[in-house]
Amino acid sequence: MFSKWFGQKDSEDKVKAPEIMGLYLGGSFEIDPLRLRLLQPDLIIENAASQQLIQAVGEVELDTGGKILRFYTDDDAFVQVVLDGGDTENHITDVKLWYFYNTQTVGSDNQWQQLLKDGISSPTYELAQQQFKRVWDAVGDTSPPVAMTEKTHEEDGDISETDQFVMLYERPINSDEFEFLMVSGEEKQVGNNLDRCLVISTGFNLQPADIRING
Repeated sequence: MFSKWFGQKDSEDKVKAPEIMGLYLGGSFEIDPLRLRLLQPDLIIENAASQQLIQAVGEVELDTGGKILRFYTDDDAFVQVVLDGGDTENHITDVKLWYFYNTQTVGSDNQWQQLLKDGISSPTYELAQQQFKRVWDAVGDTSPPVAMTEKTHEEDGDISETDQFVMLYERPINSDEFEFLMVSGEEKQVGNNLDRCLVISTGFNLQPADIRING
């Protein structure tokens, strides 16, 4: 009652970062070391840590009614969970572990427009002498990047938004495994300026048995 009089918010009024599969802001998990050891020789990433601590959580509401949750870790990586039709584990359709490969600043509006036009989406994309094939193909001749907005929750309670223009690629690495490539043009309002960059990440699929929650 007194807190309402003096304009103080109750703790439950604070926006809570999303959680799923036991993954939550400030928590930690372990990726099956054997799976990492078997996969890494065929992947672009190197020296992936088995134990990881979640330092931020991102949330994307999709136009299709689905949702993407991203759990950013201290290993320059993030677990991405895709949901369709609801927010429970029964609605999970895809889980991947992604690693940031490179981030480049976009210095001018002309460079940004050119990036959106032909720097993100193409039939194939080459990275580290490996060729990836575009996954999200449109019906017509061109397949523009998919636009989405990510709301990111930090450990200190800060929440920020980033507009992203994304394309997904893949390449087979053995009979039943793929390595994935995500190319994203990202735009964020910082003060009176727009902070723009090109973010390239590579990743691979995870199964529920591959993740152990530490707490």
